Amino acid sequence: MDKNAETLVEDFFSNYRLRKYAKGQVLLLNGDNADYVFYLVSGRVKQYDITYRGDEVILNVFKPTSFFPMSLAINKTPNPYTYEAETDVELRQAPSESVVAFLKAHPAVTFALLSRVYRGLDGLLGRVAYLMASSARGRLLYELVIIAKRHGDSQADEVEFAMTETDIASRAGLTRETVSREMKKLIHDNLVHLNQGTVIIPSLSKLEAKLNSINY
Repeated sequence: MDKNAETLVEDFFSNYRLRKYAKGQVLLLNGDNADYVFYLVSGRVKQYDITYRGDEVILNVFKPTSFFPMSLAINKTPNPYTYEAETDVELRQAPSESVVAFLKAHPAVTFALLSRVYRGLDGLLGRVAYLMASSARGRLLYELVIIAKRHGDSQADEVEFAMTETDIASRAGLTRETVSREMKKLIHDNLVHLNQGTVIIPSLSKLEAKLNSINY
């Protein structure tokens, strides 16, 4: 989101009280009717579903300056997902109708939001492609690249982020045991390092090259 649009969004949501949630607190449950929109000030919020086997599958992770769930606010659709604080978070909460009116009044913000949605859609389609046709290693590599790009410094080739193998498994649609096994191979190839809950990628460009070398 460009700076002008981001400033408009910050100014709008600053009219609403800052709320704090601890890691693990649920903001919105599957089936809840939401007549409000969250604006994330700090921390991360995950959006996930639960499979019939009871496995958690993470569909999206929101970082600061994101506001959600916009599909519910715009389309008035039922909420099929759970939103949970992945870390300690700070956020503001505004009525859905006010947020929709704000977007209609500020086309630049709406365009920036649409741009963000399409970037997310591209990532989602890539994930679906690897989920349907690639090996466990390909799925893991794709997920690591996506996470690194979202949470790392865009100017740096070395990236690190706090995340467990269980978290990564939920994002990639793999079991923790499979992720652990594949991570050992990546560590052996010096593509990834682990350090007390932190994932370190020495060279994102090399990791992407490895991903691109894998056939579906």
